[in-house]
Amino acid sequence: MNEQNIFLQRVDNDEIKIINQYYTCQLSSFDADLQKTSQYLTQAILLEVNTHPKPGLVTRLSNGSHNDMSIITFMMSSAVLSKAFQDLQDIGTAHQGSLDELLKKIRSYGITAERELLRVTKGINTQRGILFAGGLVSGVAGYAMSHGGDRQAIIPLIKNMTAGLVDKELRSLAYRGTTAGEKLFKESGITGIRGEVEKGFPSVIKHGLPALQEAIDKGANLNDALVQTLITLMTVVEDSNVVWRTNLATLVEVQNIAANILALGGVFTDLGRKAIAKAEKYFEAKRISPGGSADLLSITITLYLLENKEFPYDIF
Repeated sequence: MNEQNIFLQRVDNDEIKIINQYYTCQLSSFDADLQKTSQYLTQAILLEVNTHPKPGLVTRLSNGSHNDMSIITFMMSSAVLSKAFQDLQDIGTAHQGSLDELLKKIRSYGITAERELLRVTKGINTQRGILFAGGLVSGVAGYAMSHGGDRQAIIPLIKNMTAGLVDKELRSLAYRGTTAGEKLFKESGITGIRGEVEKGFPSVIKHGLPALQEAIDKGANLNDALVQTLITLMTVVEDSNVVWRTNLATLVEVQNIAANILALGGVFTDLGRKAIAKAEKYFEAKRISPGGSADLLSITITLYLLENKEFPYDIF
C-alpha cells in the first residue's frame, strides 16, 4: 500500500469514528435537544429581526435608528450566521481538548465568519454581537453533546470557558483599546457582551426568560411576547451599542424609558403600546439603538427553545 492509500485509509477510519460518535450522541434525548442548538439560534435571529415594534432597531416594518441597514441587510447576514452556528456546533462536538482551547477555536472561526458577514453586507455591522454570543452557545452545545452533558450544562460551561475574559481582554494593560468594546470599557467601564457571557447571561436568565414565559402565559402572540421580552431586557442590559452611539447617560435614560413602558403595562395595555410608539420616535430622533438587548433577546429565544423544544401551538 503506497503512502497515498495509507493516508486515505486513515481519513476513512477517522470519518467512521466521527460518525459513530455522532450517532452515539443521538441516543440521548438531551443530546438530541442539543443537536438542534444551531437551528434554534437561526430561528432566534430571524424572529428577533422580524419582531415589531422595537424602538431604535431594525424590524420587518422599520429601519429604526439606522440609515445604513434594513431587513434585507439582516437577511443577508443571517444566512452567514446560520452556517456559522452549525459549523461552530460541529467544532464543539469534535473538540477533545480543554474549554480554553475550544474558546480559541471559536474566536478564530468567528474572525472568518465576521469577514464573510461584512462582505455580504458591504461592510455594514448587522449582527457581530450575536455572532459572538451565539457562537459561544453553539460551540459549547456541541461540546456538551459529545461529552455526555445536557442542555442544563450550557450556561455553566460558558461561564467556565469565559472566566476572566473581561480581565484578559479589557482590564489588562496589554489591551489595545482599538475595538468599540475596548474603547467603551476604557472610557465608561462598560463590559458589554463580554461581561454578559462571563457571568452566564444573567440578563437572560433572570429577566429575559421569565419575561418571555410570563408574556406567553398571559396569552400574548409570539410577536408581542418578544416585544415585551425585549423591553424587559432593556431595563437591565449594559448595552454597549447604546453607549457607543450616544453616551452613558443615554443608557440610563433608555433603561428608565423601558421600565416606564413596563409600569404602564407594556404590550398588554393601550398606555403601554403608546409608550412604545413614543419611544420609537424618540430613539430614532436621538439615534438610539439597543442592539445589545436585541442580541440577548436572540439568546433568550434560543434557551427557551432548548428547554421547551417549541412555542405553544397557538402563539403564532
